[in-house]
Formats: sequence, C-alpha cells, structure tokens
Amino acid sequence: MAITGILLAAGRGRRFDPSGVQNKLLQTLADGETVVAASARNMLAALPRVLAVVREGDDKVAALLGRLGCEVRVCADADLGMAASLITAIEHSKAAEGWLIGLGDMPYVRPDTMRALAATIERGAHIAAPVFEGRRGNPVAFSAYHLPLLLALEGDQGARAILKSHSVSEIAINDEGVVRDIDTRQDLR
Repeated sequence: MAITGILLAAGRGRRFDPSGVQNKLLQTLADGETVVAASARNMLAALPRVLAVVREGDDKVAALLGRLGCEVRVCADADLGMAASLITAIEHSKAAEGWLIGLGDMPYVRPDTMRALAATIERGAHIAAPVFEGRRGNPVAFSAYHLPLLLALEGDQGARAILKSHSVSEIAINDEGVVRDIDTRQDLR
C-alpha cells in the first residue's frame, strides 16, 4: 500500500530530435549514464516499487528499465499523450496509497526529494509538488484520493488540470533537478 513510483518514458522526444531517429532517453549524460537510467535509478533509490511506462516498440528502453528493477508496462496508446501512459501505470497499481509521477527525461531529481514528496502524501496530503527557487517542478505525488480524476485524464497535459483545480502541498526543495529536464543536446551537459 506504499507510494508507487511511476516513470513516464513513452514520449517521442520530438523537441530533442524532430526526425525521431535519436531517442533522447538513451542519450548519455556527462557521467556516462543514459538519461532514462539515471531517472530510474533515482526513483528506485527512493521508492520500493517503480512502474515504468514505455511506448510500443521501444524495446531498448524497456529492457534497460527492466534490468534496473522497474516493472515495465507498454502503452499501446502512448502517441495519444501523456495521460494514456499515466493511466496505463495507475491501472496496474490501483491499490497503492498514492503515486509519485516522474518523467524519464528528468535524470537530476534527487532521491531525497522524491522521498520527501512521498512522505508528504503518507502524512495525509492529497497532492505534493516540489518548488525550487519559486518554480514548481516535477515529480508530483498524488494520493489515492485522486484515483478517479487520474483515471479520467486525456491528452498530453498529464495531470496538470488536477494541479490547477485542487489544493497542492508545495514542498520547498533545494534540488535544481525538479526544474531541469532534457529537451535539447545542450541539456545533456
């Protein structure tokens, strides 16, 4: 019944490579680790269970995440948007106390940040989000209270609509990783 980690890794990364040839999740960071492996390792260090969602046909990312210890789920409808991937993971973890939803292209979020967000949900908050220097970031944690709303999501906005219309426990975090993602080659440095 603990908080379950959800690692969304089913996007196409079109901003990184509009041609779709290079998978940004498999690009190497300065420390030699791939983007998605670093994201997964950090979440696995923070939570006992991590579900990773990949798009159909992305066998390299799926295999890598499986070797690291993630439970891998394939989202056949990933091209419909982030909501489809999120629903895929939540449907496989409905009994969870809540979910910490992270992005596969955010490899710099520290495990202690994720633990703090999960602990906020475990203490009774319905939504917890990190804030770094006044900027709200990711990952975001939701309690099971929001299960019906999460399962009703559509499109590519993820859970943004829920965040806008419900009370959010903001956690001041000294972790730049919560606002730092990989969208371009320069972000890999």
